[in-house]
Amino acid sequence: MALLDILQYPDKRLKQVCSDVTLFDDTLREFIADLEETMRAGPGGVGVAAPQVSRLERIAIVDVSTRKKIKQHGRMVLINPEIIEWQGSVIGREGCMSVPDYTGNVVRAETIMLEALDEFGEKRRYEIEGYEARAVQHELDHLEGLLFLDRLVSRRSDLFKRKVYK
Repeated sequence: MALLDILQYPDKRLKQVCSDVTLFDDTLREFIADLEETMRAGPGGVGVAAPQVSRLERIAIVDVSTRKKIKQHGRMVLINPEIIEWQGSVIGREGCMSVPDYTGNVVRAETIMLEALDEFGEKRRYEIEGYEARAVQHELDHLEGLLFLDRLVSRRSDLFKRKVYK
């Protein structure tokens, strides 16, 4: 396994729409292992998407299991994901490995129903809520060439310099 380089805003590749995955083989699974290792190497990383490491395919990984006392599904590999239903809306603070110096307030659906394929091409369906739903929506935006900066409630009052703890 290998750590992959994370693209950082304003890299133009982060704004590209990704293509569907069509081949489910060992090469794909090796990439997913590298992508997951990259996610876990970052401080507080709970998700990552393939375009963040220059691979323009519809692949994301989300795992919020390190956050205690929240409802979650554990490690989810989401290939060619599609939100098929959503309810409610809530504002919350988001950060991103591709925008390391800032966080911002973004409106997201409170609950979502998601269909995706796993790394073996098996269809999965998830009912997701709360923080986990926010993380999934954030990663799926990457697949559409969107960053949390594109969804800020207000550029004037809802973008914050990230705090650096020593």
